[in-house]
Amino acid sequence: MTSTMNPEIIDIDKWFPSEQQRKYVSLLKGRVGVTRRRAEYFVKLWAYLLLKQHQERGKSIKPPLTKLDLPSGFVACTHREAHELFYSKQDRGSERAAGMMLDKLVALGLIEKDFDGNNTCIRIRSSLASIDRSPPTPEEISIVADTFNPRTDAIPVASFLAHNYNWMNKKTTAVPQRIARILRNWSAQYPTGMRVLRREDNQEPIGFYVLYPTTRESEGKFFLPPSKSLHLSIDNEIDPIQMAKPGDRNCTSIFVRSCQIDTPYQNSDRFCLLLTDSQAILQQMQADFPNLCDLYTLAINPAAEQLASAVGFQKTGCDPHSSLYWMYMALDTFLTQDMEAAISSLNFN
Repeated sequence: MTSTMNPEIIDIDKWFPSEQQRKYVSLLKGRVGVTRRRAEYFVKLWAYLLLKQHQERGKSIKPPLTKLDLPSGFVACTHREAHELFYSKQDRGSERAAGMMLDKLVALGLIEKDFDGNNTCIRIRSSLASIDRSPPTPEEISIVADTFNPRTDAIPVASFLAHNYNWMNKKTTAVPQRIARILRNWSAQYPTGMRVLRREDNQEPIGFYVLYPTTRESEGKFFLPPSKSLHLSIDNEIDPIQMAKPGDRNCTSIFVRSCQIDTPYQNSDRFCLLLTDSQAILQQMQADFPNLCDLYTLAINPAAEQLASAVGFQKTGCDPHSSLYWMYMALDTFLTQDMEAAISSLNFN
């Protein structure tokens, strides 16, 4: 993501004519807390983020736009950019005022705002293009398996993972940002083992897993209390388990470090897709780590334990100070599993 202001698209009226903007503004009128001015600023912001993302990705757009599609995930946007959008044609406003307006749009549920470590990033939450018809239910949305993109996927993945870890960490407000930083670090080291399930309509990630190749020196952690190996869910800057580098013939173990589908999207078909995709990725990883033979995972809650048990993982070491369990499965056994049959009896409702 970049935070550079693009002067070619900051004048939204040239790209998205005012008469088209008024149609979208009229759809917002009447919502609690949404004044005409706030609606106008929101529509300009939506159009700008959409144009900026298309230009960053090298996609050609010719004015005028006739409708607004939903940008994919978060797009960087500084307070200076917002100021130019909102107030460039007015004798009022400041960058601080623009920042306050963004906060109001967040409070109204129209956008999400986050900080990725370098830039303020914004995601549009309301698709007015479909406001006059019933949105598809999570069951109706088409899902595909895809590579994890650390630039666009880290924040949304970290957000739904954080919900899964809330019971383990009282400082939940700091968890998503920290998880996103860790995910980007892992991806920089070995991206092959990081995958998402993605909505086809807006490319938003709704599922995620990490196959983490482990150094020989870290394998002893799998035989110690599991709480000593937590990293994503606790505030510990030092990772207790180190990642092996491709070509390491001493690497025999994969730690399934995360495996989660966001709650509204969970069903047997999507877990089957996630599991069969992981089988294919593990086969690819055998080229980088030719002596792989062991799979370990942590059962952090009953649902995770139920899924792992269904596909063949067995409990090994427990923790005297928590309800956590290490679970083990031979890689060769996992690769030959019929995942559809293995999870057919599970209830994901």
